[in-house]
Amino acid sequence: MANETKVTASSSDFEVDPRDVAYQGHVKSIRLVDSVRVGLTALALLCGLTILGTSGDALMVYNTTSVSPDFHLPLWPRQFDLRPSVALVIGSVLVVLTNIVSLVFSKVKMLRNGTTLHTPVTFAAPFVGFVAVMIAMIFFYAVNASTTVDTVQSWSCQWESVSMQMKPHFGAICKETKTALYLSIILIPVEALILSLAGYQMMLERKAAGAERSRKGSPALS
Repeated sequence: MANETKVTASSSDFEVDPRDVAYQGHVKSIRLVDSVRVGLTALALLCGLTILGTSGDALMVYNTTSVSPDFHLPLWPRQFDLRPSVALVIGSVLVVLTNIVSLVFSKVKMLRNGTTLHTPVTFAAPFVGFVAVMIAMIFFYAVNASTTVDTVQSWSCQWESVSMQMKPHFGAICKETKTALYLSIILIPVEALILSLAGYQMMLERKAAGAERSRKGSPALS
């Protein structure tokens, strides 16, 4: 009987509160989701920087090689629309800025612990990035579909086979504009996934907070 009493007492000492198990489970899930979200945010930032670099360089080359309409041998047509390239530049700038802010709030402990700011930023960054890329893509395809007005991409890709010893190097510009376009397309599901993960993470954080309050508010098992 004495041995049975000791075994019973010993087992009760190691009894685990189910509220602790639930809380620890939420914490592990939050860390996993947060790691995936931060990784995708870094990927979105890298894509945004690449889009900004390629589309920005194409615009810069155009600005440095375009001539006045009275020039006899212009490299670019008179009827020309720069808005698709400008839209990609503006969209990529917004993507870069919002994802930098998101990464800063995710990595700096003082900012991360401030739920008042951290939670809105977690949602705002991918939302702004998603909207910016969507608008840029819609605008790009709407203008680029024109058969009467050329864009940087349509004109450079039309003459990409022409070998040139100096700028504008249409083949290189064509590759840059295509790279910016394809990465922008990739960014749409990436930003959407980041936004979904941010929502899921917020739900887990609320559950973890509720489990922690329940754990602290109840007496410990003896």
